[in-house]
Amino acid sequence: MARNVQVEPLRTVHIEEQQVELVERKGLGHPDSIADGVAESVSRALSRLYLDEFGRILHHNTDETQVVGGASEPKFGGGRVTKPIYILLVGRATTEVNGEELPYRSTALDAAKRYVRSICAHLDVDRHVDFDCKIGTGSVDLRGVFDQKAVLANDTSFGVGFAPLSDTERLVLESERFLTLKLKKKLPALGEDVKVMGYRRGETIGLTVAAALVDSEINGPKEYQAVCEEIREKLQDQAARLTKREVTIDVNTADDPELGRYYLTVTGLSMEAGDDGSVGRGNRANGLITPCRPMSLEATAGKNPVNHVGKIYNLLGNLIAQDVVRETGGNVQEIHVRILSQIGKPVDEPQVASLQILPADGVKLAQVRREAEAIANDWLGKIDTLPQRLLTDKLTVF
Repeated sequence: MARNVQVEPLRTVHIEEQQVELVERKGLGHPDSIADGVAESVSRALSRLYLDEFGRILHHNTDETQVVGGASEPKFGGGRVTKPIYILLVGRATTEVNGEELPYRSTALDAAKRYVRSICAHLDVDRHVDFDCKIGTGSVDLRGVFDQKAVLANDTSFGVGFAPLSDTERLVLESERFLTLKLKKKLPALGEDVKVMGYRRGETIGLTVAAALVDSEINGPKEYQAVCEEIREKLQDQAARLTKREVTIDVNTADDPELGRYYLTVTGLSMEAGDDGSVGRGNRANGLITPCRPMSLEATAGKNPVNHVGKIYNLLGNLIAQDVVRETGGNVQEIHVRILSQIGKPVDEPQVASLQILPADGVKLAQVRREAEAIANDWLGKIDTLPQRLLTDKLTVF
């Protein structure tokens, strides 16, 4: 099938050659990431419910989850949560099929609780979190659904992607993953609420790390400082394996020991003490916030994976970009992908799939154009595989 895939030169200075680069990642325990994770877990649970009952994913969007911070009194040796965190599930779902109500509410709440438990080791979900479900209801007559042959875009919207990741982007992404997925297992004082900000100036990269520490695992200021230093040292070792550039790392720079101010928490989460979170305010679909690169403001988490182009095209843009870089064997220095839908038209036939390519030194665009077009067309042709890739955890959305 001939699709409107447009390839043109990317007229920019390569990201690695720009003087200044900024990159951010909000960790798994950040309130915005918790909102994203809950929304996506609810969407996936509803998708499985629909697949089990009807063999296809029915209409739903759960991308409006809100996290309202609680209150706490942390102290060295162990404090307490004084007001629970409030998590509100909002959106729309198919709750009735052919006049029969589905267990959508219990499915959504169970999924949300399981997700929060899986991420937050020091949080007592039953005592410290109040969950509420206000997902709007909708009904469907399956006879009409099964008569529909093509999957049609639910909106006129666009998605973006780029590749490859720069040194700074990869360093920021892998630093947070190292802290929350690896070091956390060996260092129980490290909480899940971690944020990493990267700033590259020329050949020097600076990382500013905010890491919530768990009060019950630390007896006093000296232990607190030792934990911060261990985090810095471990990240420094990690950085040496990821980049040849000089890297400096600062941890918890808002601390003021003279005033007794430390990033100390009861649960390892800032949402215990008033920090709120919303879907779409954090990482983009590739896991990063990259103001020096093209980005979409669409919230990817929680949107249905079948026809919500705000989700599908952002995922697809990154997959296309990554494959073009990999399969052209080093001939592409940088690629930006932008895909635009039109409401009511097939999702695999966007208005345009725009590929802007910066070839490697000595390579002409004509040498990679045809292969890039083929890769984009191939991914658009198998766009219907994305839901299964999401449900089997082969794709992440934040």
